[in-house]
Amino acid sequence: MTLKISPALRREVFQRAEGRCEYCRLHQDFSIYTHEVDHVVARKHGGKTVLENLALSCLPCNRYKGSDLTSIDPQTGEITRLFDPRSDVWPEHFILENGRIIGLSAIGRTTIFLLKINIVTAVRNRQLFGNF
Repeated sequence: MTLKISPALRREVFQRAEGRCEYCRLHQDFSIYTHEVDHVVARKHGGKTVLENLALSCLPCNRYKGSDLTSIDPQTGEITRLFDPRSDVWPEHFILENGRIIGLSAIGRTTIFLLKINIVTAVRNRQLFGNF
């Protein structure tokens, strides 16, 4: 399949995610940057440009994730895979408490750590806009 993401495929990804980053759940309406289409498994790792491998991502989450598939769980020090929006269920790995996203699993903690999901501005925005 082509490496370029067609406008139609972008629309499908956006609609499936209901305009929310599939990692931190920030809605496009509350972001100053346009959300991006992320390859869950990066092309450099053999990931395809198909709907089943694409996720809507806010700019910060997409930049911090990059092409990574794993990181270090800050609680255990173990190498742990990141949250996969195509195969994982968000509430099984995360919960929102007063604007902070809390990891309920090693996958959740690791994703929060690598994507810096709880930086001060993100927490403040979630508290102000309650965008969940």
